Amino acid sequence: MVGEQSKPKKISAAEYLRASFDPSDRLAILVRNPKRRETIQRIASAAEIIEPTFQDWLRFKNHRESCDIYVGMNPLKPQAHTRTKEDIRTIRHLYADFDNDGDASLAAIEQSDLVPSPNYVLNTSPGKFQVVWKVEDVTSEQAEPMLRAIARRFGGDPASTDSTRVLRLPGFANRKYDSEFIVQAEQHSDRTCHLFDFNLRTDSLDSPRQFLRSSSPRESSSGARALSQSEHDWAYAKRTLARGVDPEQVIQNIADFRSQDKHDPQDYARRTVVKAQAELNARKGQSAPPPGDSAEAEHDL
Repeated sequence: MVGEQSKPKKISAAEYLRASFDPSDRLAILVRNPKRRETIQRIASAAEIIEPTFQDWLRFKNHRESCDIYVGMNPLKPQAHTRTKEDIRTIRHLYADFDNDGDASLAAIEQSDLVPSPNYVLNTSPGKFQVVWKVEDVTSEQAEPMLRAIARRFGGDPASTDSTRVLRLPGFANRKYDSEFIVQAEQHSDRTCHLFDFNLRTDSLDSPRQFLRSSSPRESSSGARALSQSEHDWAYAKRTLARGVDPEQVIQNIADFRSQDKHDPQDYARRTVVKAQAELNARKGQSAPPPGDSAEAEHDL
């Protein structure tokens, strides 16, 4: 296929950014300290992020302060100071996050004729991968249903299917483990894909919000009132906890998603999960163990 590499090649953070974005693209960089539960967001052009001084700052935060480093995968509008959906200027990438049986999911993508060969595969920790496709002429309204369809078809994380998602930046250590793991990126293709290259069904059944509207007792049968974001968070917490996902992972997922519109997203997320866990346990006739008693599960944004 035109644009595919004869052999995948490993690329650095700077090479990854140059190949993925235009120099003038304004990107969100997230620097998160998992132990302190502190997050810094910087918005700068791709050209500025590649500069040695910016890279030196990221290396300092990563190595000296044990922070995780992430980059937003879709450029932001001029003068944007936050990373909301309204701030997204253009859809530049589709992606999927595989943190359960990642090797099998990656093999399924490589053997599938439903999706093109990915541009990049990031190995974020042992057996866990983030897969990225460069795209053009894709709208936000088209992107998110396709992200959900990819995750559903290949076993990706359904929480990593929004257009504001940040993924790990290669060349930096994953700080969610005691032992250091350097995130590595392989470039498999330099092709830019289009929506018609993805042969996956993206009807309304792919939408988590559509599922909530049809199943939530708080929603009228006519669907007249849309769920608030807090109701989406509540439904997501109950759904993932019921599947056995670590409460700390659910807390982090919600906190990451609401990092821009909550004063204290960690506290908000923890209260949401505690209440959701209590309701689920009450149904089972159990007492709710507080999130934090179990070991933290790995989750890449």
